[in-house]
Amino acid sequence: MPKVKRSKGGGEKSGAAPVALADQILQADIVRAKGRVKSRDTREESDDKYVDERLSRKILQQARIQQEELQTEYGLAPEKKKAPVTVLGPDSQDADSDEEWPALGAADPADVEYDTEIVVDAEDEKAIEMFMNKNPPVRRTLADIIMEKITEKQTEVGTVMSEVSGCPMPQLDSRITEVYRGVGKVLSKYRSGKLPKAFKIIPALSNWEQVLYLTDPDSWSAAAMYQATRIFSSNLKERMAQRFYNLVLLPRVRDDIAEYKRLNFHLYSALKKALFKPGAWFKGILIPLCESGTCTLREAIIIGSILTKCSIPVLHSSAAMLKLAETEYNGANSIFLRLLLDKKYALPFRVLDALVAHFLSFRSEKRELPVLWHQSLLTLAQRYKADLGSEQKEALLELLKIQTHPQISAEIRRELQNSESRDIEIGLPVTVEMD
Repeated sequence: MPKVKRSKGGGEKSGAAPVALADQILQADIVRAKGRVKSRDTREESDDKYVDERLSRKILQQARIQQEELQTEYGLAPEKKKAPVTVLGPDSQDADSDEEWPALGAADPADVEYDTEIVVDAEDEKAIEMFMNKNPPVRRTLADIIMEKITEKQTEVGTVMSEVSGCPMPQLDSRITEVYRGVGKVLSKYRSGKLPKAFKIIPALSNWEQVLYLTDPDSWSAAAMYQATRIFSSNLKERMAQRFYNLVLLPRVRDDIAEYKRLNFHLYSALKKALFKPGAWFKGILIPLCESGTCTLREAIIIGSILTKCSIPVLHSSAAMLKLAETEYNGANSIFLRLLLDKKYALPFRVLDALVAHFLSFRSEKRELPVLWHQSLLTLAQRYKADLGSEQKEALLELLKIQTHPQISAEIRRELQNSESRDIEIGLPVTVEMD
């Protein structure tokens, strides 16, 4: 007997007696309730479930991190912590490398805090002052350059654009002048929050220097300087950002250090944010600071700590070391060279040769060199002893007989003597004469 198929309606149980066709037609005309019942209770119960412990821990951790970043950005952090050292591959310092160094006065660039007064050793400070420029050049500010440009344009004959004279500086409308003078008053009292929109569009203007001068950068608050650095470093090209760093940021940083013997937190953050363009940072801040011949030990320690805590591309650091090696010596050169060498870059041989020539140029120096100079030479010997040629090592060993230090010179000599040379590792071809 064939098996009775179950109807699709689902109303009959398996094994029930078949229903006549007439009864099925009558039942089809009657509206029947569906057999499926919505389980609202189940959905409501699922909505009341809590997030599991692991996910809630991650959410709270991310919220705490964002809150700390906002508090730090607007200067509302309850407790000031030391900025962490950025460690990226071989460019980082060893954790125990500081043990190899004699003490640098009472402060080391890696241990600098922005909110404490930097105490330097009096002897080291006097040693650096011996190599400072006695007749430093007059510092030029943004106001000086703008006034020079205005004077030049006022003396020109005609106001029509030409290929020879270029486009003259347009005279600003009185309404624009009034707006940006008001922006300057806002920035002088700025602490946190949004900046005026008129200020944010300055980097997009062709005469941005002239407009920026109207806001009086010398009267900006430290928080406004940080926000301005963020805007200009990300929106200006490298050459223009270099001018902003050199004419606005660097004078403000040096004045703050000279007055308070430490650097304001917002200005310190501005220097770190300026490294977004490392080429402009070196050309607009570090190199002019060393070339001025007036960089103090305190300034070198504070600015040098930024080199320690931030990751910098090797090409920019190599170019900076090459320029520092060729610049007229002052004590700050040794601090910056030591910190850059301690990053253990794979330096080009041209940079190493320039560094060796830099140290060999002190063979005829009659003044007593500061301990910073010996420390930077020790760093070169420790980090790059295998990349130096045998002739360079012999010349450096002869230098140690002239410029000596009771503790450091012996260590430099040991590093140079107990290492291989560059010409051995390269494997220069050896010529053999045949009879």
